[in-house]
Amino acid sequence: MIAPAELARLIQSSTPHALLDLREKAAFERGHIYRATSLPRRLLEFRLPTLVPARATPLVVCDEDGRLAALALPTLGEMGYTDVRVLAGGLTAWRAEGRPLVEGINVASKVFGERALHECKTPQLAPHELRERIERGDDLVIVDTRTPEEYARGSLPGSWSVPGGELVLRIAELVRHPETTIVVHCGGRTRSYIGAESLRRMQLPNPVLALENGTMGWELAGLTLERGAARWAPAPSARSRAVATLTAKRVAAEDGLAFISPDDLAMRLARRERERNLYVLDVRTADEYAASHVAGAVWAPGGQAVQATDEYVAVRAASIVLVCDGFARSVMTASWLRRMGFPDVAVLAGGLPAWTAAGGAVEREHPTVVPFGWEAARQRVARVAPGDLGTGLILSVDQSDAYARGHVPGARWLCRSRLEWTVGTLAPERQAPIVVTCADGVASTLAAATLTRLGYTAVSVLEGGTRAWADAGLAVEDGRTRLADEPDDVVLKPYERGREAMERYLRWEADLDQDGRSRSRLL
Repeated sequence: MIAPAELARLIQSSTPHALLDLREKAAFERGHIYRATSLPRRLLEFRLPTLVPARATPLVVCDEDGRLAALALPTLGEMGYTDVRVLAGGLTAWRAEGRPLVEGINVASKVFGERALHECKTPQLAPHELRERIERGDDLVIVDTRTPEEYARGSLPGSWSVPGGELVLRIAELVRHPETTIVVHCGGRTRSYIGAESLRRMQLPNPVLALENGTMGWELAGLTLERGAARWAPAPSARSRAVATLTAKRVAAEDGLAFISPDDLAMRLARRERERNLYVLDVRTADEYAASHVAGAVWAPGGQAVQATDEYVAVRAASIVLVCDGFARSVMTASWLRRMGFPDVAVLAGGLPAWTAAGGAVEREHPTVVPFGWEAARQRVARVAPGDLGTGLILSVDQSDAYARGHVPGARWLCRSRLEWTVGTLAPERQAPIVVTCADGVASTLAAATLTRLGYTAVSVLEGGTRAWADAGLAVEDGRTRLADEPDDVVLKPYERGREAMERYLRWEADLDQDGRSRSRLL
């Protein structure tokens, strides 16, 4: 156990550690300890080895009252983590001592984005002003710095998709004249500011402006987004690469960025599970990563590595190494991470080409995550084909939005994080037949193994999950038809919740202080 006061001191120290909040995403959004990493208990086997590679790292796990953390302790021990403590009394005890919680997701990154706005004095323009400029035919280039998926769901009319980490590398493909005004936007605020400041750091002659409040501000102003746009920034030419490289060299010198050789990185990778945490983040595009990447590197496109750093890095005192195809993208990302306060950030000298030339191991495609314990669980539980389900209880442990999109007819939904607490209501008789399902049969296999340990004697797994069921030509049921637990595992975006939620979110973000708190409540 660790007392709230001791945890507060640990968070403020430079001691390497990870603080993991095991609750589901909606509970985390409602309030969590600043700088905690959201890692729902059901995802421990899937994500923890990547989030905390070194098994000797001090871990603190927390939830509302400590009960969920207690369920997680055996799993953490089996995974080889040797220094695990539970927050005594959970968040209930933390609050009782008058200690603050913060609302939201990726709060530390958003705090930094708001700081960048105020410290750099990023120029902005309002949605109606931008519309007037568009209607006048002004010389503009509008770039959307979000992910390609977000861009396609809804962007400003005429905007180009240039994710934040690609801006410095590709902007010269879109802007040919020094008089052209560049307008940067995202969905709300912070990615616009980081993107605009990256471009301003290039010392371009062009005016660079951030759109006030992004696509949400555009919609709140009564303007219409473009859906399904497909204007992707062109591949960078030699000229664009030269411009980006010049900027990156200057930034690296001004910021005093560190570089690591391929040989040094290889040695540190070989030791990272036994010794110090090391995050190798590949900041290129998804296609580039799939074509070839440093073995063991995690795909973290540059804009997201800054916007959602806590989804990639759980130990702030760890080493972070950025990799791209050369210089520009990794340097710009490293610069932002250093300015965010990460103490040990370096760039792979020469990027992937240098790594390959030095004989470094590479992998292709995006890795298929095999969760810890899955092979052992497969050996312990029976499997049933889609046509042989029988008439027993069907349990789905899918994510609730995946369940709503389509599940085996009659399946009851449970959150795997709380399976031990909820299954008894649905299956009081431990000899009754139960079939466990999910989208692909992976999480359901882990859940079935848990049920077996609880004493259920007739548990099986739908082989291949709902996908195999549908591929067999069998009907699926959609909607939240049979929920047996609170579907708090999914958090809707503000723009998916309506006008009031968007206004509330933008107020909350604008009011963030350096400790992650806001004068405006998010919820």
